[in-house]
Parts: sequence; C-alpha cells; structure tokens
Amino acid sequence: MAKESSAKKNTGMAVVAYLLFFVPLLTDAKNDPFVKFHVKQAIILLIGWLVSVIIGQVPVLGWAISFVMGVGILILLLMGIINALNGEEKPLPIIGQYAEKLNF
Repeated sequence: MAKESSAKKNTGMAVVAYLLFFVPLLTDAKNDPFVKFHVKQAIILLIGWLVSVIIGQVPVLGWAISFVMGVGILILLLMGIINALNGEEKPLPIIGQYAEKLNF
C-alpha cells in the first residue's frame, strides 16, 4: 500500500527539481505540494552553493571552507534526491527549516 501512495506522487519532477529547480515551475507540477516542497529545498541548496562559491574566492581559508560547504551541499543534494525517489517529504538537515519559510 505504501508503494501505491508513493507512485501517485510526482517523484520524477521532484528529482528534476534538485537538478534544475526551475523546470518543475514551468510545468503543471508547480501546483503539486510534493514537488513544491522539493523545489523549495533545491532553491536553498542553490543559495548555499552560491555562498560557497563566493567564499571560495578568498585564498586558502576560503578555499577550505568552500570545499567543506561543497561536500555538505552535495550530501544534502543526494539526500534530497533519495527522499524524492522514496516519495518522502522529509526536511533536509540544516536547510530544511529555511526551505519551509519560502512562500510561492
């Protein structure tokens, strides 16, 4: 029965949201609460990555901080994709609370 409920969710678009967050917003999936949940988390991950790139412009210490942030963001990205594939709406650690505050 759990398999049926996850099949009804648009897991494909939720996964796409982590790769190209704007694509689901251009389709009918933008009205799906499950997809919106994952799009919001993907946007926060993108913002985190941009911050990491900016910090990485500072020689030595910035490079180290940027590297650690990049690895963390990659791990969160993979966790988000796995959650989407499993049909789960689990907030990601650290960033999940910020994603819930996004309204669109």
